[in-house]
Amino acid sequence: METLTTQGIRISVEPFYLPHESIPIQHRYVFAYRITIHNQSSGAVQLLRRHWHIVESNGVVREVEGEGVVGLQPVLEPGESHQYTSWCPIMTDIGKMYGTFQMVRLTDNAKFEVQIPQFKLMPPFKMN
Repeated sequence: METLTTQGIRISVEPFYLPHESIPIQHRYVFAYRITIHNQSSGAVQLLRRHWHIVESNGVVREVEGEGVVGLQPVLEPGESHQYTSWCPIMTDIGKMYGTFQMVRLTDNAKFEVQIPQFKLMPPFKMN
């Protein structure tokens, strides 16, 4: 698990390989990742947007941007957490992801970026 804290918002990421969705012979490797967002700041925040960088070992880089996460723009009071799971297909057996969440402090409507820690996308059979 990878964890990073930015401006009192702790992001933890746990990636895992989905063998039943992957077809290595067709260069299709599917990974899921569980994100936990924990508000350690003193005020309420809301997640507005996400921006992902998906890097494959062949040098291909994709960017994914959009509102919220899995259709939600969660509000987190101090001490609260939000967890979600999503997935990503890549064409190589090794890759990585990293990115940012755009958040807003509800006390003063100030927007800020929260770093999502970089994490590896690697099936268990490559870890030997």
